[in-house]
Amino acid sequence: MDIAIVAAKRTPMGAFQGALAEVTAPELGACAIEAALQQSGLRPEQVDEVFMGNVLAAGVGQAPARQALLKAGLPDSVPATTVNKVCGSGMKAVMLAADTIRLGDNRVVVAGGVESMSRAPYLLDNARNGFRMGHQKVLDHLFLDGLQDAYDGQLMGIHAQRSADQAGLTRSAMDEFALASLQRARDAQQAGAFASELASVYRGDRLLLAEDEQPSKGRPEKIPTLKPAFGKEGTITAANS
Repeated sequence: MDIAIVAAKRTPMGAFQGALAEVTAPELGACAIEAALQQSGLRPEQVDEVFMGNVLAAGVGQAPARQALLKAGLPDSVPATTVNKVCGSGMKAVMLAADTIRLGDNRVVVAGGVESMSRAPYLLDNARNGFRMGHQKVLDHLFLDGLQDAYDGQLMGIHAQRSADQAGLTRSAMDEFALASLQRARDAQQAGAFASELASVYRGDRLLLAEDEQPSKGRPEKIPTLKPAFGKEGTITAANS
């Protein structure tokens, strides 16, 4: 059986605590779903199922995939599944969608991923049991459930730095790649290369973001001057990562 992707839409990538900071992950998902359906020419009632990846689920509300489909105007009868496979969540959602079509369970499936790092809350561990005395910790949901290894407690960036060291990647080489990547992104943005895949995000009638936010904010002259993010002798920075 041949399985085809008949439409693909995404919201612009916002900067951390930037233009999309007030928008929830399900709202972003709804924007992409609605735009993809319009691009495909399919009607909402033709969708058999929805799979959406989501990692930072705290504070998002129950069943973010279902929230997204309902906000996009799909019928209540359409089932939805939220997938948490960390960085591979959205990709796994697409794989599951293809599998259900291949098995004959579905004909039309919406799949993708939704996330808002800006809206990840802080957590009060053990607050439910009561704080009896002394200082207590506030945990960052973004770090705890998104960026921090669940086994050794180290940030994913530490492991990325180890990989860079093993590969012999130098700071200058990484910065050069980052500068070239930034310039390509700016050139592509100015040429309208991403226009066909973008779904502008609105809050009511107010346009929040129509294109990726970060390329225009990047300052090339600052890239070589940034401090290493993981260790004094590290090569990874906020720009070249």
